[in-house]
Amino acid sequence: MFRTHRDVFVPQGDNPEKPATSKGQAIAALIISTVLIAFLSETLVDQIAPVTKALGLTELFVGVIVVALIGNSAENSTAILMARRNHMDLAMTIATGASTQIALFVAPVLVLLSLALGHPMTLLFNGFEIAGIFLSVLIVAMISSDGETHWFEGAQLLAVYAIMAVAFYFVPE
Repeated sequence: MFRTHRDVFVPQGDNPEKPATSKGQAIAALIISTVLIAFLSETLVDQIAPVTKALGLTELFVGVIVVALIGNSAENSTAILMARRNHMDLAMTIATGASTQIALFVAPVLVLLSLALGHPMTLLFNGFEIAGIFLSVLIVAMISSDGETHWFEGAQLLAVYAIMAVAFYFVPE
């Protein structure tokens, strides 16, 4: 992961591959996608409280399990697609990179923005949440440390996620 083979990235032949879309089309697609995602995110946030109350779920469960699954669905589907194409390095990088980005960038920025907007948000976790984070990091490190993986390790990760989901479901707020 930390080294590469430069010859893999050297273009083959005299005619380099042309992109399918222009720069302007790509920027327009990004802007339209961003606006649509912002609209859908607002809709999701508006509906969380009524759905949480109607289904009798805790805010902790909805935030840790449901919103996390919905919010990371693009990364999750891309990681699965890359794994199916046997690009496991890329699949692991996508899966772990999304979590790292949230922990090291998004959460601190949200805390700082909340102060500026007058609605202070803290990153205050209870013991159960800290244990969940610690165990998640530990398990991912153990599985990815040997540089190879197989279906059974994937099944174990899914089982750990299911166990944590059940535990968060029953944790009182």
